[in-house]
Order: sequence, then C-alpha cells, then structure tokens
Amino acid sequence: MNQFPKLLSSQIGFDVAQSILEGFNRHYGAFREAAVHAKTLFEAGDWHGLQKLARDRIASYDNRVDECVMRLEDEYDAENIDDEVWQQIKLHYIGLLTHHLQPECAETFFNSVCCKILHRSYFNNDFLFVRPVISTEYLENEEPAAKPTYRAYYPGKDGLAKTLERIVTNFQLDIPFDDLARDVACIIDMIHDTYGAFSEAFNFQVHVLSSLFFRNKAAYIVGRIINGEVLLPFAVPIRHVRPGVLALDTVLLKREQLQIIFSFSHSYFLVDMEVPSAYVDFLATLMPGKPNAEIYTSLGLQKQGKNLFYRDLLKHLSHSSDHFIIAPGIKGLVMIVFTLPSFPYVFKLIKDYFPPPKDTTRERIQEKYLLVKRHDRLGRMADTLEYSSVALPLSRLDDALIRELEREAPSMIEYEGDCLIIRHLYIERRMVPLNLFLQNGTEADIDHAIKEYGDAIKELMQANIFPGDMLYKNFGVTRHGRVVFYDYDEIEYLTDCNVRHVPQAQTEEDELSAEPWYTVGPNDIFPETYGTFLLGDPTVRRHFLRHHADFFDPALWQKHKELLLRGELPDFFPYDQSVRFCNRYPHRFRPAGETEGEAGSNASDDDKQAA
Repeated sequence: MNQFPKLLSSQIGFDVAQSILEGFNRHYGAFREAAVHAKTLFEAGDWHGLQKLARDRIASYDNRVDECVMRLEDEYDAENIDDEVWQQIKLHYIGLLTHHLQPECAETFFNSVCCKILHRSYFNNDFLFVRPVISTEYLENEEPAAKPTYRAYYPGKDGLAKTLERIVTNFQLDIPFDDLARDVACIIDMIHDTYGAFSEAFNFQVHVLSSLFFRNKAAYIVGRIINGEVLLPFAVPIRHVRPGVLALDTVLLKREQLQIIFSFSHSYFLVDMEVPSAYVDFLATLMPGKPNAEIYTSLGLQKQGKNLFYRDLLKHLSHSSDHFIIAPGIKGLVMIVFTLPSFPYVFKLIKDYFPPPKDTTRERIQEKYLLVKRHDRLGRMADTLEYSSVALPLSRLDDALIRELEREAPSMIEYEGDCLIIRHLYIERRMVPLNLFLQNGTEADIDHAIKEYGDAIKELMQANIFPGDMLYKNFGVTRHGRVVFYDYDEIEYLTDCNVRHVPQAQTEEDELSAEPWYTVGPNDIFPETYGTFLLGDPTVRRHFLRHHADFFDPALWQKHKELLLRGELPDFFPYDQSVRFCNRYPHRFRPAGETEGEAGSNASDDDKQAA
C-alpha cells in the first residue's frame, strides 16, 4: 500500500515528461517544415510568402509552449503537482532524450513550459535545465538513409570547377541557372584574387552543409575549403537574375563577411537541420570566437540562443568582479540602459514614467520591440533578447544604477535576499553610440559613419521602416563598422506615414517662429526639417551632403513608400555590391556580340534586372 502513491507519482511524472516532449516534437516538426517550404517559395520567387513564413515561424514557438502548458493544466492539474513529482518529471525527460537528435533544444522547451507553471523560486537545476544534461558532441543521425550534416567533396579527381558545379546542382533547385559554368569560373577567380595561387595539399577537400540557408531574396550555400592545415570559410548567395532563372551572385571568403551575414542585426535564416548542434559546430569552425548562442539565434532557434546566452552570463558573472553601471551616452526618455563593462551587451528596461514630449505606454513600446523581432531587419536593426524575472546579484550593481532603477522604474524591480529581480528586461549587443563615435572619430571615421548612417536609413525605408527618432544617439556602430538602429519606441511602418513638404511661410513671423506655422498630423513626416538636428556640426554636414544630399528630399521617401504600396520588394545585399560577380567581372556578363565600347553600364543593367 505504501508503494502505491510512489508508483502512481512516477507514472504521472513519466506521462508529463512524455507530453512535454510531444509538444517539443510538434514544434520542431513545424520548424523543419517551414525551412523545407522556404525552398519552394524561393524557387517561385514568392518573396512576400517567404517574409510571412519567417514571421509565422517566430511566433510558433510561444504558441506551442502555451499549447503544452494548457494540456498539462487540463490533464494533470500541473500547478498543484508537488516538488517530488516535478523532480521525477525532469528525470524521466532526461531518459526520453537519450537518443534524441535535438536534445539541447528539447531541454530549452522543457524550461519554457515549466517556467510558465512554476514559481521563480523553482528556477534551479533541480527542476529546470540550468545546466545542459545531454551531450551534443559528435551527435549525428546514424540512420542509413539520413541526410548528413555536411557533404565532403574531393576536387583532385574532377578538378575544382566540376566539383563546384556538382555542389550547386546537388541542391536540386527546380529552376535553371543562367550560366553556371561562368559563375563557377568567377568563384575560382575570386578565390585566387583573395588568397593567390595555392598548391593542392594531399587532403584538399570541400565541405558543404547539406541544406540551403534562405533569407530575404537569396539562398546561401555555406561551407569550407580544407587544404593542408588551412581552413577557408565561404558562403555563396544564389539569386534570381530574372523570373525563373538563377545565378550565383558572389562568393564570400572572409570570416568578417560571414560574421556579418550571421550577425545579430539580420533576420533569422530558414534552414532545415535534423541535428542543429552539428550545424552550430560546423559554423563555429568558420567563425571562431562567435558565441554559440548567436549562431543558434541566427539559425532561427532564438529560444535556444536565449537560453545559452543566459548560461554564458551566469558563467561570466562567476568569473568576473566588475560592476553593472549606467551605460555611457545620452540618457533616453523611455529606457534605462546599463551594462557590464567586461561583457559586450547592454541591458534595457522600460521606465515607469515618460516625460514630455514622449507620449506612449509600456504596452506600445513592447509592441514595437515585437514588431522588430518579427520584421525583416536587413542588417540594420539590432535583435533583442527578452527576459522576465532576471536575478542580478546586488553586490555587482553600482550604487548610481540602483538609485536610477529605484527612481525611474520601481515597479520593474524587487529585492529578494542578496539579489535584485528585474521583472522585464531587453538585452542587446553593445555598440558605440553613433553620436559618441562622431564626436571622437577622425575625419575618415566621420565620413564612413555618416555614409553608413544614410545607407542604414535608406535600407530601413526599403524594409518599410520609419525610425521615428533619427537622432544619432539612437544608432550604434558595430565592431565591423556598420551603423545599426537600436531605439524602437517611435518606430512606424513607412507606408503608415504621410510624407509632406514644408508649406511655404506666408509671413515673416511664420519664418521666425520657433513652432511650426502649419498643421502637423500624428503620422506626418517632413524630411526637409531633418537637417536641423542632423547637420549642426560643419564636418558632419560636409560629409552628409556629399553622400546623401537626397536624404532631405521628400521625393526620396515618397518613392520608397510608393514601391512598398505596389508590393515591390527591392533586392538587398548584406555585402558590398562591388564583390558581386556582375560588378567584379562585368566583361563576362555582356550580351553576346556586344563590344567593350558598347557595354557601358552593363553591370548596373544586370542589377536592375535582378531587382
């Protein structure tokens, strides 16, 4: 009789664990289906469909978690399960993951479900996977018919050109290439231009990940060349040059180029991965030093990236002693921003009160951040990790920061033992605020940053984003020198804005007035007025007008709005257009019979055709 309750509780523990794993398997099955469907949409050139697919996939994780929580509450009265059974649930779950191909992601799903049921006091390794349990080292699907993580090719037999052609055709895209032999010749020339002629070592081989990486209007082949002790990473974007016809656009051979296309400022890839940890391990060899958390996130497994990031933070706190401080730069009206100098991220929480002229609410700000999360960021908007109930040791918080938190956001904090609990928090990669970069930069730095700033705004226009507050302090400079937007409380869709000219003043009093003499609607924007707060510094003004004189012309903004309203999506290139084959080797892209003198700007014609 005494054994019966234990047996019953053990069965409940197993059933709950099985239910959670079934919930994860449904999620990951849908995740893979989306990546497979991305190939069909890419072949059809259905760019709006690809955008919707990417948005829907981001939302699907939380939907599956909520679905699983409801099942546990309905079938097992989960909120009233006692501590001993919860520990058994975790132990049974570990047993179920022994032969699982996505165990690390399944552990994270378990945490997501349990955190919605359990009180924060249970957030420890007895009940959750604070530390990973199942090893993913050397994990592969060993079934004979399974697709390997990557394929190995040996150019020694057929030559590099034939090998590269086979690599491309093995992806079995259902539409033809314009001239694959030409594009492969461009790849080989680019390799020689970048690295010079090299002799083939005994182990000369090419490794290519077995799935394409889909994002925006491109599909990427990602791999590495191994020659002796040298490892050369590469990515080859495939694009439509005209409806129903493909071409290899370029080859990216530098780690910095790959780090940019896999960066936190880009939308997530759609890529089919049976063993995601194996993909992450492969990519880590191409981008050494890039945290696995960021790699998982770029692959669309943002919850796994978020989980790994938090583990990295806890580990860093245990091996460091500096203090969280208020982030340098101009303080915002909406957010408190702080940082840990030894850790390359900033922590942001929404204030309780917003002084004039801000007119918003906490809920609206959270909606803006969610909009950015689900939007195509085009490499110009920082991704954010969103957390609830984050415990930070009080001994590591600077006194000035504690006072600011108590003064500006008392509803968002509480004290618990020797920790400060922050109820809601955003975390972003730390960048140099653009206003500080301009103040401290050389002439060349200013020229580069201003060109980048204007390019960033123009690319955001293409993505249907109006930043709202375009002051330099709301943009940052990454370690790769790119300018990225990171303040989202006033963001709007460009198509929701009314682009207007400033009406001509009727009287001298109007011209001298500090206030507008014309009516301004809630969604009206006046590009002609932006120079007032962007061009105050003479050096900045000179470089700005050299690179972006059209920035203050309402016609530029209206043109992008009209393109969007017509449903047109322009091409976007997360790499310098000078490396595109049609620009680097323009003579190879001339129509047959055309002489060099007649070619003119043939490369730009190709660009237009591709767009």
